[in-house]
Amino acid sequence: MTFPASLMDGYERYLSKGFVRYKETHERLAVYGQKPDILVISCCDSRVTPEGIFHAGPGELFVVRNVANLVPPHEQAQGQHGTSAAIEFAVDSLKVKHIVVMGHGQCGGVKAFRENANSPMATGEFIGRWIKLLEPAAIAMACMPIDKADDPQLAMEYAGVRQSLKNLMTFPFVERAVREDGLLFHGAWFDIGSGELRLMDPETQRFETAGSGSTEDAD
Repeated sequence: MTFPASLMDGYERYLSKGFVRYKETHERLAVYGQKPDILVISCCDSRVTPEGIFHAGPGELFVVRNVANLVPPHEQAQGQHGTSAAIEFAVDSLKVKHIVVMGHGQCGGVKAFRENANSPMATGEFIGRWIKLLEPAAIAMACMPIDKADDPQLAMEYAGVRQSLKNLMTFPFVERAVREDGLLFHGAWFDIGSGELRLMDPETQRFETAGSGSTEDAD
C-alpha cells in the first residue's frame, strides 16, 4: 500500500514551517498536556476546518467533527456514542468554558435530510439514522419560522445548530457545568464561499454577521 504522496509532501512542509513555528508550544503540550478552553462541534465536511477558521494553534481548541455538526440527545442505551463521549471528556476532564456548535453553508448532511425528509433512514446504512436527529429541528422550524423562507437549506442549517445547542442540556454533566461552573454555549454558521461567520443571538435565536458590527438579520 502506497501512502498518499500529497500527505507526505504536506507533512514535510509542516515539519519545516508549522511545527517549527509552534515547537515550544508542542514541547509544552507534550509535557503538561492539553487545556483548551473551547470545545467546537463542527461538521466533518473537508471545506470547514475550525482551526483554520479561528486561526487557532495547537492546544487551543478541542474539536469534535461529525456529519452535519449534530449533538445527539443524552441516552444511556448500549451503543457507540463517539460524539457524546467527546463532549463528556471536554466538559468533565478538560473543564472547557465554552461550547461552540458551528454549522455551515451547503451542508451535505442537511441536504440529505431535506431530500429524504419522509424517510431519512433510507439514506445509507449509518447516515440515515444519524441525520434523523434533525427531525426535531425541522418540527421546531415549522412551528417557529424565524428565518426567511426563501432559502430552506440555510434555514435548516440554522435550525440544526439550534437543536444541537438544545440537546447539550439533556446531558446531566453539561447541565451541571452550566449551573455550577458557568459553561457557555454559542451557535455559529460559516459561509464556505465568502468566509463570512454568523453568530446566533441567544435571545432572538437569529444568526447575525460577526465582526462587521451588523445587527441586521443575515439571512
